[in-house]
Amino acid sequence: MKTLTRISIISFLLLFSLTLKAQVLISLVFGEALNTPKIEFGLMGGLNRSYLKDISGSEGLNHFNLGFYFHINVKNNSFISTGVLVKSNVGATGMPVYSIGNADFDTIYQDGTLTKKISCFYVPIMYHYRFNNRWYIEAGPQAGLRTKAVDIFDTSTLDGDLTYTKDVKEQYTRLDFGLIGGAGYKFKKEIKSMAIGVSYYYGLVNVSKTPDVTMNNSSLNFYIKIPIGLGKNPEVN
Repeated sequence: MKTLTRISIISFLLLFSLTLKAQVLISLVFGEALNTPKIEFGLMGGLNRSYLKDISGSEGLNHFNLGFYFHINVKNNSFISTGVLVKSNVGATGMPVYSIGNADFDTIYQDGTLTKKISCFYVPIMYHYRFNNRWYIEAGPQAGLRTKAVDIFDTSTLDGDLTYTKDVKEQYTRLDFGLIGGAGYKFKKEIKSMAIGVSYYYGLVNVSKTPDVTMNNSSLNFYIKIPIGLGKNPEVN
């Protein structure tokens, strides 16, 4: 019960931490308490390339992800892998711009490029299985909570590059949901160690509120996991 209470507290605090400094500080304070023989807690971050699967002509958009994770041992090499991606974006780029109803604006940006950028908190709940405590695979559902969304108009003129950002969060649903799966490699043959991995998210929900427009998020994520406050870390044979 005490462990679950600690996890609830740290999840709440990290959910509202919007900077790397805040996440690192909270992790250092709570890391030792959250890491037990059955639970591994740490920070994770990496590069995310996101797509809008149903938008013709769109291209992948690169972001950086940052969050925290829990690996909860349920039996032998079987774990539940969860956590929160606190700083995470989805969306796409390379699309043609649209009219906003202002003739001067439309003329300036008519040959420009549109980028859709949606900020979310994502919470995966995956079954995680390890082979020889080095390689692992994991898969399960993932839910997302949209915090903001913008359309970014870019164009080049004789005076240089011009950028205009429009708030469009009301055009998207608050919730996202889909399936996530991936694989990774642990640096040491121990229960808890740094790891690198890759995961893919496939959105099942149409996140667009615009009639006759379908948008499903997907993303490819390359990450590193860093345990915090390890304490005892026995080696596995």
